Amino acid sequence: MHKVQPALLRGFDQEYLPREQLQFNALIEIIRKNFELFGFLPIETPSAERKEVLTSKGGVEKEIYALSRLAADAEGDEASTKGALRFDLTVPLARYVAMRERELAFPFRRYQIQRVWRGETPQARKGRFREFYQCDIDIINRDKLSYLAEAEIPSVIYSVFKEMAIGEFRIRINNRKVLKGLLQDFDVADRDSAAILRVLDKVEKEDASKIRDDLVREGMASSQAERLYRLISLKRTTDETLDALAELKVRNEMYGKGVAELRNIAAAIRQFGVPDSAFCVDLGVVRGLDYYTGTIYETTLVDHPGIGSICSGGRYDDLASYFTDTKLPGVGISIGLTRLFSKLREAGLLRPAPRTPAEVLVTTMDHQYLGRYLAIARRLREAGINTEVYLETAKLKNQLAYADKKGFRVALIAGETEFGRDRVQVKNLSTKTARECALEQVVSAVRETLNDSSKEESS
Repeated sequence: MHKVQPALLRGFDQEYLPREQLQFNALIEIIRKNFELFGFLPIETPSAERKEVLTSKGGVEKEIYALSRLAADAEGDEASTKGALRFDLTVPLARYVAMRERELAFPFRRYQIQRVWRGETPQARKGRFREFYQCDIDIINRDKLSYLAEAEIPSVIYSVFKEMAIGEFRIRINNRKVLKGLLQDFDVADRDSAAILRVLDKVEKEDASKIRDDLVREGMASSQAERLYRLISLKRTTDETLDALAELKVRNEMYGKGVAELRNIAAAIRQFGVPDSAFCVDLGVVRGLDYYTGTIYETTLVDHPGIGSICSGGRYDDLASYFTDTKLPGVGISIGLTRLFSKLREAGLLRPAPRTPAEVLVTTMDHQYLGRYLAIARRLREAGINTEVYLETAKLKNQLAYADKKGFRVALIAGETEFGRDRVQVKNLSTKTARECALEQVVSAVRETLNDSSKEESS
């Protein structure tokens, strides 16, 4: 038999050991729980969409994976000729809302946690992969959307990352109207504004001299480039930034609207309960994507700025204009979970995960009592206690070694002697102590031992 070398494709190589997968799953559950806490509803969309759907909003074709079959005539196979894998969750959301507009209740609050595929150059050190999980929320309404939706998004971000306990973080907000108004004041032509914004989006990542040179290369005068760079890059408190914006002698309508929106949203964010220590107005937040029209967000870890943004997004005026005539403004954010997990693990910021989702191991000293072992396990599971039964034939010391290696907290031990008295040993595996209890009291005895184990681990 020909042996195939077991290897992974570059960029598709995020594969975890069980304990790491438990950590990853724990983050997903924190995100899911907090999204639902704020009333967001789950949806899933197919992995593959029609090519014209994915390219409708300018998706880069060279980054989109098309479908094909290795050994089949594609004629008549719609998926092979017309299908491709989604590269984000926003375009599928736009298609979903356009198709189901009459069935949905608006404002539509959705969350989506799924894989996406993107043909970028993989860079594991930067957390850039070709297959990765995204966790998105969006609030979409017909015709108009309250600024309060834009203010609520930071409270969701705050709730998620506070529970993750990954260190101090800052939700940085800005407004695209402010940025566009500033560019108008600097006499940047509309046709050049997208390129200038893409340069400014690198303020946090590039040297000042390179940013200034790139601004000049895109058509700005050197003195103007210097002024704009200093204005965007200077760090202040939220109130200092808002006061500085108000004092600038910029008179165009776009700028005035943006400053007013920023002031209102900052005040509302505070009403939603997000402390000033967790958010700030920061003119250095640009978000290079053209479809953002209002508030934009980036979230960074204070003590680990090199990780970059761990959550970003913004306000857009019309989600689904390529699919429907209905105007559907919205606001949303995305957490690139695969990248985030990779960087948190590298920085040692992840909480230890249990080595097994089960807490209790029922050992099997004598297989003639298999029915009784299974009955004990069933009783514990019915009480909500995750339980595994050791099904192989092995010496007790080997079973306990297995329990120790996998990280069980409690082992139940019973043989002829114990069953003859309708009793079972409950062993605390952290203290290596055991006590007997009546079989009918096994649930309460296990719960008590798990509580004792938790106190030992936290002390």
